[in-house]
Amino acid sequence: GDSVITVQLTEEDKVEDDVVFYLVFTGSTVQHCTSTRKINPGSLETISPGHDCCETVKVALCASREGHPVLVVAEESFHFVQDEAYDAAQFLATCAGNQQALNFTRFLDRSRAPAADVDFLDEKVALAFRHLKLPSEWNVLGADQSLTENIPRETLMHFAVRLGLLRLTWFLLQQPGGRGALSVHNNEGATPVSLALERGYQKLHQLLTEEEAKEPDSWSTLSHTVHSGDYSIKHHRGLDVYMLTTEA
Repeated sequence: GDSVITVQLTEEDKVEDDVVFYLVFTGSTVQHCTSTRKINPGSLETISPGHDCCETVKVALCASREGHPVLVVAEESFHFVQDEAYDAAQFLATCAGNQQALNFTRFLDRSRAPAADVDFLDEKVALAFRHLKLPSEWNVLGADQSLTENIPRETLMHFAVRLGLLRLTWFLLQQPGGRGALSVHNNEGATPVSLALERGYQKLHQLLTEEEAKEPDSWSTLSHTVHSGDYSIKHHRGLDVYMLTTEA
């Protein structure tokens, strides 16, 4: 999801400005409809949706004009894959609150990756997290809500901050238990906030401590949910395109 798709129109499809093009992705259980942006008379741009499973879906390019029936201009197949980032996000989501698993992730900290690798990891895993179907009861602190903040333990927030994952930290902050995790001490007595300070992650520390802290700039290139329920609508600010997702 959230990759830019470019559509090249043939000469006969380059039509008047009042024609609106959109793409329809039809999967086995979910359907997405995305608006498009005209780059020039022969090219359109839109954003790929995040899909619910790995499969090949049918994509139809449709043209709409007021007073006329909708026309299917072209059809193609589109393959959604599950990559390592998605596997990592699924693993992390399932080990929220699992101390054995969270302690296991700490070995990643011993091999300090180059900044470029950390940035790549941050972007891919955070994006995968956004497209995961998290249960309604999912919580950053895990399923056992009887635990109090006074019990020392590792949290997903510790993991994200320790590695300097700015985007993933922002995502977790927006989830249930995200803010509560900021004051949880681990066995070394460190909170996510103190970890960010100790490691010199200034942007991360600012994100965790400022009430009016804004989302990372890089998130402006991603789709934002503007409605969710029986169907969801996302808006991509950069391209100004909308995406409707509903059950097929």
